Amino acid sequence: MKTAFDLEDYLAAEGARVESALARSVEALHGRLDEDVRLALGHGVLSGGKRIRPILCVTAYRAAGGTACDERIYDLAASLELIHAYSLMHDDLPCMDDAELRRGKHTTHRAHGEDLTTRAGAALIPAAALQAWTAAEAMGCDQATRARVVRALMEAAGGGGMVGGQWLDLDAEGRSLGADELDGLHRRKTGALLTASLVMGAEAAGAPPEVRASLQGYGRAIGLAFQIADDILDATSTVEALGKHPSDAHLEKSTYVSVYGLAEAERHARAQVEEACGVLRDGGVEAPALEALARFVVDRQH
Repeated sequence: MKTAFDLEDYLAAEGARVESALARSVEALHGRLDEDVRLALGHGVLSGGKRIRPILCVTAYRAAGGTACDERIYDLAASLELIHAYSLMHDDLPCMDDAELRRGKHTTHRAHGEDLTTRAGAALIPAAALQAWTAAEAMGCDQATRARVVRALMEAAGGGGMVGGQWLDLDAEGRSLGADELDGLHRRKTGALLTASLVMGAEAAGAPPEVRASLQGYGRAIGLAFQIADDILDATSTVEALGKHPSDAHLEKSTYVSVYGLAEAERHARAQVEEACGVLRDGGVEAPALEALARFVVDRQH
């Protein structure tokens, strides 16, 4: 579905500003961590990626009426990518998925060893919380707002969110899950942090409750759409195209493709995108960038 919004240019421009914020975040840890840990951390954080979570945060901030145009909003948004990087570093460890490749490169534990990767990933959790707090403070958010921003990030990252989803994912290896179980797993593992991206942007902008609720509903819908698209790509693309190994099928995980079949999984993903855009319209949030990003989630090739 075509849109007048130039998403390609938007992703390039916003991605470049996110990369700069991530470089600043890693540099800020100089002296706080042993050098070998910091190098492993930098490998995990600065190894590329779509940066969809921080871009969603910045976009939600603007859609909710936020006006800061300098680097501070990108510093806030980068805290989400620090958590995402930690999750991938630990997810790839031999005790988890034992992955060799991530984004077409050696995974962090392959490049720096298991011990340093484990320590560096763990260090990213408090680093992300501190970054979210200090960035929100620099943006002029009061203490109560800063607390809500950090709470949204940490709750999405923890046992009720991403980490809980990772545990469910590991526990489900070799078992066949039903559709409801799969939704519950991925609303935590993938969806929680994506939803937090929208919530944090709305909170930092001081959005009214109805706008926050609309952005949160959008986030929940595209969180599932993102994971369904991942499962479709995992089933239909090559290792070279995806840049990661092993596949979910190799790990005997239930996926949306194994549960629904390819055609129905694609339909389900697009239905989630339409739900996300409908939630925005129903909430009176006019955001062409968010609508374009929702469609990008299912149209991407990696």
